[in-house]
Amino acid sequence: MNLYVSNLGEQITDESLHAIFATHGTVVSSRIIKDRFNGYPKGFGFIEMPNEKEAMKAIEKMNGCVVNGRNLQVSEAKAVRQVSNA
Repeated sequence: MNLYVSNLGEQITDESLHAIFATHGTVVSSRIIKDRFNGYPKGFGFIEMPNEKEAMKAIEKMNGCVVNGRNLQVSEAKAVRQVSNA
């Protein structure tokens, strides 16, 4: 299950995001999204957890949780549908 995490501070790294969510279950991957031009974090990222029960627990526990002075917003990531211009 993929989770969307927003309202992240600039100091959060892929590794620290992984560590934060690993306390709630197995984390396969974590990724902070960065601006392609300047490399600065955009304030959101994604977590992949293989166990849906653990992922739901992580959403419940981490949504609204304060990390580095910011209230995280955590939800299930929604799939993006690509539109073809054919």
